[in-house]
Amino acid sequence: MQNVAEFNHVKSREIQWVTATFVVVFHIMAVWALFTFSWQNLIAAAITWWVAGSWGIGIGYHRLLTHGGFKAPKWLEYFFTTCGTLGLQSGSLNWVTTHRIHHKFTEQEGDPHSPREGTFWSHVGWILQGTAQNQPLEQMQKYAPDLLRDKFHVFSSKYYWVTPIVVGAILFAIGGWSMVLWGIFLRQVFGWHSTWLVNSATHLWGTRRFETHDDSRNNGLIAALTFGEGWHNNHHANPRSAKHGLDWYEFDPNWIQIRALEKIGLIKKVHAYDLKMEREKDEAMRQAA
Repeated sequence: MQNVAEFNHVKSREIQWVTATFVVVFHIMAVWALFTFSWQNLIAAAITWWVAGSWGIGIGYHRLLTHGGFKAPKWLEYFFTTCGTLGLQSGSLNWVTTHRIHHKFTEQEGDPHSPREGTFWSHVGWILQGTAQNQPLEQMQKYAPDLLRDKFHVFSSKYYWVTPIVVGAILFAIGGWSMVLWGIFLRQVFGWHSTWLVNSATHLWGTRRFETHDDSRNNGLIAALTFGEGWHNNHHANPRSAKHGLDWYEFDPNWIQIRALEKIGLIKKVHAYDLKMEREKDEAMRQAA
């Protein structure tokens, strides 16, 4: 069986034509949406952006499913997963597998989207080529066996494209075709590029609080676009932490929502890196020395 690095290298020579076609079409429709502005359409886009990008990708796919930053009842886990499918970044099996591979091979051969292979590659090239949306079964078995054992995740990953169709039909019934253009196509393109910027920009530009063995950076602009996912150096230093914004000025909406869910008792076993406590420990050690 080929290892991850070998498989990604082979697949990187092949264009994923189905994915590429959908990406191009969605960008064309997003431009069309700009000529159909209304406040109702903007509100629809903002709501679906929050549901897909924050509840789905950031909290669900990333902090819960990939890293186990907290424990949620199955109904809530499945709700977040369904929200993630609205983000059209593949199903949970593919997404989690790819992201776990990224953390294991960050900035090394086998990293699905390292900027060391080129900025364009890390931003969108890995979507158009490579294994991004179509991880082979053997890699899912190796990197996401927990999800592969769950029938809901297997089913939702197979039919993840259904959610945007259902939501699009609802938007059409409410506001017509122009609302679909905003709530599905324009919102989707904005969400794609925001997530892709985490893979590209936050490994190129920003500040580094932690001396990790990769190029991860904290980038406030990307954090603002992704509900806190742009505090990427913090995240790579402490992957399991459900809290990415560690200082008072590092605004992290995903963490605020996770903390609120913990407060009302819906989730438990929340892992959160405490920067203040770590600083106090470091100061105590310096004084002791």
